[in-house]
Amino acid sequence: MSITQLRTLLAIAKSGSFRSAADIVCVTPAAVGHQMRQLEATMDAVLFDRSEHQPTLTPFARSLLVKTQEVVDAYDALMQGGAPSDQFSGDFALGAIPSTLAALVPKSVKRLVSVHEDLSVRVVPGLSDDLQEQVLRGRLDAAVLSPSYGVDEGLLWQPFIEERLVLLVGPDVELADPKAMLASEPYIRHTRRSAVGILADAWLRDAGIHVKPVMEMESLATVTGMVASGLGVSIVPDVCVPDAEFAALRKVSLEPHGHSRVLGLLTRADTQKPLIAEQFLTHIQYVIV
Repeated sequence: MSITQLRTLLAIAKSGSFRSAADIVCVTPAAVGHQMRQLEATMDAVLFDRSEHQPTLTPFARSLLVKTQEVVDAYDALMQGGAPSDQFSGDFALGAIPSTLAALVPKSVKRLVSVHEDLSVRVVPGLSDDLQEQVLRGRLDAAVLSPSYGVDEGLLWQPFIEERLVLLVGPDVELADPKAMLASEPYIRHTRRSAVGILADAWLRDAGIHVKPVMEMESLATVTGMVASGLGVSIVPDVCVPDAEFAALRKVSLEPHGHSRVLGLLTRADTQKPLIAEQFLTHIQYVIV
């Protein structure tokens, strides 16, 4: 359970819908849905009646709102002046998967250190499984990642955005149908060790499409560069905070066989730096457009 999830619950109660709440807390409606499912799982309780098109709070959820507001207010008061200054000083070791390093993580870290000048953030790149292991062993304080096969016991997973998979296409490709493109264009594969590589392979399998990869890349930045150079097409997440090169390329929908990547912040459940992690997550949500 996190302050972020509690804020989102209050936003839903205030606005009346997931979509309106998403505008209040500066995330997508899909991210709101993920946060609430995580909160329900943590509490082992049903917070929403989903029998209608628009989910509504259950009576149990409504009974929690007063206490939830008190918890959020107490947290805000702590952040505004009650927290010891050394809570926001020293080193914060942050892991990040490569696709978040072009814009999302740098912009979020910049916001964090501009508020807490005595805090030094060390960013460690890596694939999701490797970063999860480092968080579990205490080598990293937190990591921005997408779990490939779930989250280990003893870790706290706070999802903040869902990114739909799309077909990334170079400037010279004129076809409109993704299956036709995958049949005619060279395919650039993400490494099979990455969450994106696993998701992309799952989409191809579900869609019954066989491709012959011409190269396999470790990061979204290298994939984007290859596609931009006209060397092929690739299945990638439609990243929430893209760099200029990625934003300039065409993205083709892969529906109806859709898959998504969920990004979140991973910490140990007994993290020694919970306030910094919560602050960083708040800044991420402001950065996401």
